[in-house]
Amino acid sequence: MRAAPPRGQAPQRHQLATAAATKDSRTLVVMSLYAAYAANLDARLMSRRAPHSPLRGTGWVNDWRLTFGGEQMGWEGALATVVEAPVAQVFVALYDIAPMDEESLDRWEGVGMGIYRRTKVRVHTLDGETTAWCYVLNGYEGGLPSARYLGDIADAAESAGAPHDYVMEIRKRPC
Repeated sequence: MRAAPPRGQAPQRHQLATAAATKDSRTLVVMSLYAAYAANLDARLMSRRAPHSPLRGTGWVNDWRLTFGGEQMGWEGALATVVEAPVAQVFVALYDIAPMDEESLDRWEGVGMGIYRRTKVRVHTLDGETTAWCYVLNGYEGGLPSARYLGDIADAAESAGAPHDYVMEIRKRPC
């Protein structure tokens, strides 16, 4: 799945059922589709956080924008989040998240502590539209990320194949 050009919307529910072969039988494993943004665009990072969850492709979440908030919650400045915003877009990597990785990813993102929550978003790819979930910060927008965190996010976007202008917009943000 490749990233789609901007715009166009039509909802579509997605859950991928994958048959995982075992020695004597087949087991049906339901994978949920996760739209990763910010530092989670880094495939190496995601392979550590969700080792059983393959990268499916990239796309855009239209009418949302990348921003920062929860400065008091972060270990080093404000945390990345997405908020609804007309005409804006967020570049995402799509992962088929295995059930065994969902819990550890939720723990890593602080879902149980109330730092982030999951929300559903429409993702536009060159193959069409799909619905995925992403993490949204449970905090007010505002605050600045650290220079290191912002650099990590820009590097992750670049390595995931985000367009140069998108990466440069991240690099130019105040920190």
